[in-house]
Amino acid sequence: MMQKQRAKGQRESVFNNEVVSRFELYNSLFLTLPFYKIKDTGTLLPLFIKYCEDGVNNHETPAEIINAFFKKYTQNNGAKDVIDLLFRFIQYIERQVVLFDAVEDASFNKLNASDEHNALLAYLKKGIDDSSLNQKIEKLIEEFSLRLVLTAHPTQFYPGSVLSIITDLTAAIKINDITSIHLLLQQLGKTPFFNKKSPTPVDEALSLAWYLENVFYFAAANIQSEIDKSLNDYNLESKKIIELGFWPGGDRDGNPNVHTESTVQVSKMLRQILFRCYYRDFRNLKRRITFRGVDEPISVVHDILYKNAFDPNIEMENISDFLIEHLNKIKNTLIDSHDGLFADIVSDLIRKVELYGSHFASLDIRQDSRVLRDVHAYCRQSKPINSMFPENYDSLSEEDKIKALTFKSARVSHSDKADSLVQDTLQTITEVKQIQKSNGELACHRFIISNCQQASDILQLMELFLWNGWEQDNLSIDFVPLFETVHDLADAAAIMETLYAHPVYKKHLQKRGNKQDIMLGFSDSTKDGGYLMANWSIFNAKVALTETANKHNIQLAFFDGRGGPPSRGGGKTHRFYASMGKEIANKNIQLTIQGQTISSQYGSIDSAEFNIEQLINAGISAGVKERHNILLDPVHKNLLDLMAQESYESFVALRKHPLFLSYLEKFSPLTLLSKITISSRPVKRNAGGALKLEDLRAISFVTAWSQLKQNIPGFYGMGTALKSQELAGNWDKVVKTYQESGYFKTIIDNCMMSMSKSDFAVTAHFINDKEYGAFWKILFDEFMLSKEMLLKLAGHETLMENYPVEKRSIAVREKIVLPLVLIQHYALEQLQNELTEEEKQAYEKLAIRTVYGIVNAGRNLA
Repeated sequence: MMQKQRAKGQRESVFNNEVVSRFELYNSLFLTLPFYKIKDTGTLLPLFIKYCEDGVNNHETPAEIINAFFKKYTQNNGAKDVIDLLFRFIQYIERQVVLFDAVEDASFNKLNASDEHNALLAYLKKGIDDSSLNQKIEKLIEEFSLRLVLTAHPTQFYPGSVLSIITDLTAAIKINDITSIHLLLQQLGKTPFFNKKSPTPVDEALSLAWYLENVFYFAAANIQSEIDKSLNDYNLESKKIIELGFWPGGDRDGNPNVHTESTVQVSKMLRQILFRCYYRDFRNLKRRITFRGVDEPISVVHDILYKNAFDPNIEMENISDFLIEHLNKIKNTLIDSHDGLFADIVSDLIRKVELYGSHFASLDIRQDSRVLRDVHAYCRQSKPINSMFPENYDSLSEEDKIKALTFKSARVSHSDKADSLVQDTLQTITEVKQIQKSNGELACHRFIISNCQQASDILQLMELFLWNGWEQDNLSIDFVPLFETVHDLADAAAIMETLYAHPVYKKHLQKRGNKQDIMLGFSDSTKDGGYLMANWSIFNAKVALTETANKHNIQLAFFDGRGGPPSRGGGKTHRFYASMGKEIANKNIQLTIQGQTISSQYGSIDSAEFNIEQLINAGISAGVKERHNILLDPVHKNLLDLMAQESYESFVALRKHPLFLSYLEKFSPLTLLSKITISSRPVKRNAGGALKLEDLRAISFVTAWSQLKQNIPGFYGMGTALKSQELAGNWDKVVKTYQESGYFKTIIDNCMMSMSKSDFAVTAHFINDKEYGAFWKILFDEFMLSKEMLLKLAGHETLMENYPVEKRSIAVREKIVLPLVLIQHYALEQLQNELTEEEKQAYEKLAIRTVYGIVNAGRNLA
């Protein structure tokens, strides 16, 4: 314990010296830069920050704080002058956040050096003297994989130009290159931080492809290289462990802007970017390998890489095997005739081709089950399909529907009059075959059915493929159900039981290696049932689904749809995987990474390697140990059942409060999020209708609460549930569960992180609001109760006591953006008044601009 405390203290000391002190130094340099139209802003900003801090401590309203500041420090207090200066403050603060990101990223290795640990190598060493452990490791390596799927969820606000500056700034800070830092800060001050218009799905794909090209291409290969070396040292065959997935251009669930053309364009773009990466590497290789005997294969590889990278008219096909064959010829010649000189460079490129093929990342297709049902209904009207189904098919029971399915091949001709979603689905199903031909089967082989509620949702989609150019014997597609709401999670195992027992689906799975991916989503389950119920529902669903898969001898992989914050499944993600017991399939880790999670955890090669390694370590440790999960013991399970139910009832009661949605609409920028030009995806599913909670996207829901600094989805109901158990005399059992269950402990730790990013002092003046004062107090009381009970459970004095560096980072970031939070509330407050159209637009723009910096600073707020 003392050693752990010492390590924590050392990390905290490094953080203060390397991050906080250096940020303050560079920030003072930044504040003196003479940017256009912002004379004296750098001088006034520190004074404004102090006014904001004092005002919040005194529970003053944002208007009182801002008006008092302008009265004391400025001469021009007209509405336009106030708005202009507040905009300039926002511009500075946005860039302070970037500067802090860069300073923190530059210190990444120093902060995390002590955490680096190769679990695979450690177990291989132990296996030398333990044959049973050695056999277990070999089997685990054979089965284990990690798939990271990049998604275009709208919580990453940095454009590519800013990402490049962050990369260069981080590199300059690492070596304390003051001249470069000064120039980059000037560039940062003059570079726009947002798009003038919303990006298209292809724009989003191009933005995320920056990370593939500049980070993952190197990081995943470096990790795979370490794995290969470890396995080679112990005479084991190399195994591809890391896979990359991609959603932009393929995810059309609730996004009417994604079309078949988008999917095709993105698949071509991924391929071309990959071959440019290969070509860049090969040019470096060619500079070194100047020996006799390799001229011909080098010429052949150079020619084909160049054409695939730069010739838009080339006929695209999967050439990865061809590349590997010729690269191996070069490598073998180097080994046989040139003492293996530079063979390692060729091995590195071979490894990358084995990892990324001709596709780079697998493009997933996703659509809502309700849309797919409509497409199936449309196809049933066509000849000869209409003769295969009874007219009352839609009103049949689930059992009778499944009996009516024929799985006969047919060809649907769809007219231009068909609904756009119908056309898109049918065209996409057809185009997937061409994508597989051009980029390889792994380029696009999964169709995810969101809002999956019954087995027929999967089986009907299979029929759609058979009606659009695919044959049963060559159906190279994996059908992935997505279960997300509390109700759907409870039904998931029964649905999969029906599928596994169905003769056609069973045969299909056999052809796919008896492997089944199932996606479980956190976002909507949290919005639906609250934080604890969402986590517990997913845990129970995983246990039941694993049991069902084992019964049918199916190799199950859970694909976790996780956002950045704990309320959307984020936080210390690797700890969730490490805490799984043998009752939960955990040999194939798959998860989405999105928003600030991409930039904060995978934004540089260093951080990406570290976080990939953490997930692999978690999976290997859990796979080797395969302990029983104590949460399944009756005492612990009953306790969690009770707590989850109490938390759920508390959260649902809050959701049903008549002021719940109007509170969010009035005090948060929820209704303005649709005007933020960061995403091709609408804020809500029913774009034209009135705002309803069920239509509101989970990202928008969580973002609205995080902007308020209340983070309700990340903790609400926890205090009530814990207090109830204490009053029932079960407190000792709760403490024992916390101490013994890594899974429950991670839930609690992540909850504390959410609460650390909450600050009810900012909205304390709401208590005086005649309409909403009592509602605010409900939220505040639950926060205080949750804080009290969580600290008591953990035996801590402060939130995140176990994570002092992360806690300090959050504190600095929250201090930086406090003025943005108050400016946002000020603008929203002014919008309640009678305004001219021009004034209304100015205050809306002011509120919208604050969202960027607040979310970016939080790194996993939305």
